[in-house]
Amino acid sequence: MDPYETERDTMIRDQLERRGLENPRVLAAMRAVPRHLFVKSNLREHAYADRPLTIGFFQTISQPYVVALMCDLLELKETDNVLEIGTGSGYAAAVLSQLCERVTTVERIPELAEKARETLTQADCPNVTVHCGDGSLGFPQEAPFDAILVSAAAPSVPESYRQQLGIGGRIVIPAGQSRSAQSLYRVRKKSDTEFSTEDLGGVAFVPLIGEEGWRDV
Repeated sequence: MDPYETERDTMIRDQLERRGLENPRVLAAMRAVPRHLFVKSNLREHAYADRPLTIGFFQTISQPYVVALMCDLLELKETDNVLEIGTGSGYAAAVLSQLCERVTTVERIPELAEKARETLTQADCPNVTVHCGDGSLGFPQEAPFDAILVSAAAPSVPESYRQQLGIGGRIVIPAGQSRSAQSLYRVRKKSDTEFSTEDLGGVAFVPLIGEEGWRDV
């Protein structure tokens, strides 16, 4: 018996469904992933709370609703090849792993990357590969991607992501010139040179550090 099953069910009902999230595949993925494994042991009583939690190194595990919303916005299919930027704890990658065929995730902080690998193995996510590096450059070795989820805020959408996205692919990314507040965007690739962009409202994420992100902490 999973001692957190009731808390997960409450999270689904109160935080996701009551906010209008109805995608049955996303709800099932959020129910399947043991979020408590991805938070610090001293914070596990808050694992399913409606807020982000610190994971060290000035990084956070995002609020459950934000993870579910971003996954929903990606419109994922079971056969998709997905890139995630900003692995952090590995939680969003675990949710993505329930929704697509393959997940490549990139984390710039070595200690977080290693911990995420361990936790993703514990959570039985064999279709996720964690890499340590500059996530602002994407991961061209595994491109093209059907979808790219960015879990850190960039000043603008990096050109690398546009180039590594397949035709018909989607990027969901927080971006803006302020480090404390951004907008969430969905970018669709219509052709090699044509993109559409939707502004989906205000959010606040940790900064994307790197060559095509913010240059310093």
